[in-house]
This record gives sequence, structure tokens and C-alpha cells, in this order.
Amino acid sequence: MLAARSSITYWGARSAMTGQAVIEQLAEHIGGLRRYAFALTGSQPEAEDLVQDTLVRAIAAARSFRAGGSLRAWLFSIMHNLFVSGVRRRRPPVVALNEEAVAVGQAPAQLIVLEVRDALAALARLPETQRAALSLVALEDFSYEQAAKIQGIPLGTLMSRLARGRETLRQTLDGELRVPLRVIGGKQ
Repeated sequence: MLAARSSITYWGARSAMTGQAVIEQLAEHIGGLRRYAFALTGSQPEAEDLVQDTLVRAIAAARSFRAGGSLRAWLFSIMHNLFVSGVRRRRPPVVALNEEAVAVGQAPAQLIVLEVRDALAALARLPETQRAALSLVALEDFSYEQAAKIQGIPLGTLMSRLARGRETLRQTLDGELRVPLRVIGGKQ
């Protein structure tokens, strides 16, 4: 009987969440999706397109989301897969920084704005794989296991990308932020 169809998935233990319940929770995750999309694309218009495509795909597949799973991780997985599919179809985009993309709660001091700009510029220069790994772990606060699952890579690969990305950021920022100091009133 079709009307009495069970909501038990083929895993047997978890019941499927209603599609409407998933759709109602999507708005909570849009901010994080926007940040990750910008980290992946480096362009505000492309990031907005990627977020929209992710939400469209999530709404279409909402009935397939399993209750008990992480909706946030599921959405980020959809976005990552859409991005990878798009990269395969076209050349990598030129990364252009948009200072308006940095959403800060209060107007920060000018020094902080410059430091954030420098950090974003350094992040944008990283290879896409390192930039995506750092964005998921450092900016979106995913665990290493969740970030590896979202990207569809082994945990060790993620950890390697994080280490290389962090080291490159450190070197870049140290090189850009060094200011020669002059000793005043001491031995020369």
C-alpha cells in the first residue's frame, strides 16, 4: 500500500526527516554557506550563485536527508560537490577580493581591517584544495573528520592540506607584515 510507506531508510536504523523540516532549517546555514562559497570561488557573484545552486539542490533532495545526520555537513557536502563539478567544466577562476565580503559585527579599527584584508589576500593565493580545507576547519569550525567527509578525501590528506596551507599563510603574512624597527637611545 503506497500511503502506508515506511520512512525507514535502507540503513534501517534512522528514519527519514520530512522534506519540509529540512527546508525550514536551511536559513540557519546560509551565512556559513556564503563564507565557504566565497572561500572556494574568491568572487562574491560566483559565491552567491554557488549558494543558490546548493540551496536548490538541497530543497530538491530534502526528502533524502536522514534524521540524526548533520544538516550543516550535508549542505557543505552538496556545495563542495557542486563546486568541484563546476571546476571540472571550466578553468579555475581569477580570484578577486571584495572587501565588502568581510562581514564584521562592528566597525573595527583600521589596523584590524588591514590585517583582515591581508589575511584574506593570503588565503586567496592558496591553492583551492588548501583554501577549502582551511575554510572548513578554521572558519566554519568543522571537525577534521567532518571536513574530510565533506570534501570526499581521506583524513590524512585533509591534515596534510591544512598543514601546508597554514604554513604558507604563516610565511606569507610574516613576510608582508614585517616592519623594520629602529633602535632609539641604545647601543647601535
